[in-house]
Amino acid sequence: MKKRDFLKLGLATAATLIIPRKLKALEYYPSKSEKKWAIIYGTWCGSSRDAAVWISEGMNGIANVFDSRETPDLSGYDYIVAGGSIRSGQTPPQFQEYINRNQKLLSEKCRGLFAVCGNMMQPVGPKQKTDLIDNHLAKLCGISDVPSRVFLGRITLGLLDPDSRKMMESMKMQDYDNLKRAECLALGKEIYESTLAKK
Repeated sequence: MKKRDFLKLGLATAATLIIPRKLKALEYYPSKSEKKWAIIYGTWCGSSRDAAVWISEGMNGIANVFDSRETPDLSGYDYIVAGGSIRSGQTPPQFQEYINRNQKLLSEKCRGLFAVCGNMMQPVGPKQKTDLIDNHLAKLCGISDVPSRVFLGRITLGLLDPDSRKMMESMKMQDYDNLKRAECLALGKEIYESTLAKK
């Protein structure tokens, strides 16, 4: 190879590493599915991202996972699962804005809901499901009567915005992790099987 050709190839390779590409979903090597599935989530510090990935795994990996901050176009998907992390009884504002802009699509295609909350590290009960799913997420998405679950979450102080981190540290809060992969897998399986049963 000539020196000039070698340099051109090297520069072209370097350029492909430097030029940012459009963000894509977390994609896997899914099982075969006749229908396209997506999971859209909103998160404060990452716990809903992990819940979404595990829910997809419970569906045999057939769902692509999207962060609502990337404003993905989900119109090409047949079924959608939506959920997010909760702070003061609400999902993140960017998530709510995304859902509001896409409510018609979600009201037609949403097959499951999930919420992730700290719940003062207490077990989740019917009140949390009513408050966070029925009275918040289901209303946002314009749906009802789909498989849903509230999961306990986690806090990683280093991932919080400065004001939230300062508040948590003033309360002597430390990092904790109560998000259970098995619970997320079970919801994914339930959503998938209940959708198949309705065909």
